[in-house]
Amino acid sequence: MACNVTMKDLLECGVHFGHQKRRWNPKMKKYIFGVRKNIYIIDLQKTLRHIKYACNVVRDAAAEGKTILFVGTKKQAVDAIKEHAERAGMPYVNHRWLGGMLTNFPTIQKSIRKLEIIEKMQESGQVNLLTKKERLILERRRAKLEKVLGGIRNMKKLPDMLFIIDTVKEKIAVAEANKLGIPIVAPVDTNCDPDVIDYPIPGNDDAIRSVNLFCKTIADAIIEGKEMAESAAEEAPVSEEEIANEVKEIKEEAAAESKTEEEIKEEIEEIKKEEA
Repeated sequence: MACNVTMKDLLECGVHFGHQKRRWNPKMKKYIFGVRKNIYIIDLQKTLRHIKYACNVVRDAAAEGKTILFVGTKKQAVDAIKEHAERAGMPYVNHRWLGGMLTNFPTIQKSIRKLEIIEKMQESGQVNLLTKKERLILERRRAKLEKVLGGIRNMKKLPDMLFIIDTVKEKIAVAEANKLGIPIVAPVDTNCDPDVIDYPIPGNDDAIRSVNLFCKTIADAIIEGKEMAESAAEEAPVSEEEIANEVKEIKEEAAAESKTEEEIKEEIEEIKKEEA
């Protein structure tokens, strides 16, 4: 069962409350039930149908080993995005979406690598080779990279799908995903354009309880999909391809370790030049 959300859950979390009449997108008309006190009321029958469908899509994607990137940088979403993405074992962006995070992913990977190098220096004690001022510069750089990229540091390739809270605020993420053909699952409030979302879920994307419900439900579907995959894997014999892939990964790890030492030296030189 990919989704056990009920009509009662949706009502209690205020999922039916849209924006004021003056703030709306006409394309959302088909999802609107009516107006109450100048506020649009979303049709929860349609919300329930769409969220169940989206959960099935997400569950099946997770069962196939696909990566779903959680995105939500508004204050109401920051905690829920992090909590439920980590619970589902998925990457997330909950501070600032950097332009090019998808369309210029190789550059983002270089920044993630820089973060890893700095942390390696701190763990090994090589930061002690630097002056106090240089160590301060290095720590500031690490903190900045961790804040923006910490949630995607283990994302080695482009995600297969995005789950977004507030598609209006995250319009750059939406545009990049659309450009690359990466499907999007997202709640769409009455001010949103549902046409740019592959799997829209009509609902309130502002209230904390509503946002948390959406994040939790999608994370639950991912976890269910992963459990399905694990059950299937336990029954299947180990293939030659899996053995070859494991050997390849070990060789790549060994090569990366030797490269790290060179990169640490380069980072030290860069910090010293910056101080000078």
